[in-house]
Amino acid sequence: MARQVQITGTGQLIELSRRLKAAGGPRLKANMQRRIRRAAEPLKDDLQQTIRGLPIRSEGRKTGSRGGPSPTTRPLRAMIAAAVRISVRTGASPGARVWVDKDRLPSDLRNMASVMNRADGRIRHPVFGNRRRWANNWTTPLWWDKTVARHTPRMQRQVAEVLKDVKNSLG
Repeated sequence: MARQVQITGTGQLIELSRRLKAAGGPRLKANMQRRIRRAAEPLKDDLQQTIRGLPIRSEGRKTGSRGGPSPTTRPLRAMIAAAVRISVRTGASPGARVWVDKDRLPSDLRNMASVMNRADGRIRHPVFGNRRRWANNWTTPLWWDKTVARHTPRMQRQVAEVLKDVKNSLG
């Protein structure tokens, strides 16, 4: 399943959020949000680039199978890439979250990012919508998890730096 990514140092962020609210510093709060978002942007961009270039292989046609062009012109990988989002919160549950916004995907593809991230890399689907005939496609397993793992240490360092700077400015 494509998991959401949350950058949190919950104790520090909650305390900082309370102090920001008490200090009434909307400019400081906006600056903190912008910097946390900026820390998550490279991850979002890399996830989008990874999904756009993700190879999807088929099993090949079986004997007696007919072929032909796909009846759909929907670009699967581009649609999923466009649905990757970031949100930054500084309220009760502060942090940054990177996720696939399922509402931005067609109803029949809402779980496709999770399916494509499976450990075995298998995408099982009905052939042209025929639920009596199924096919398998294969992709790079755990693409979401591997991309997130590459970016997590950098993001944690950047968020810690943001927290330190904001704490210093609060005094």
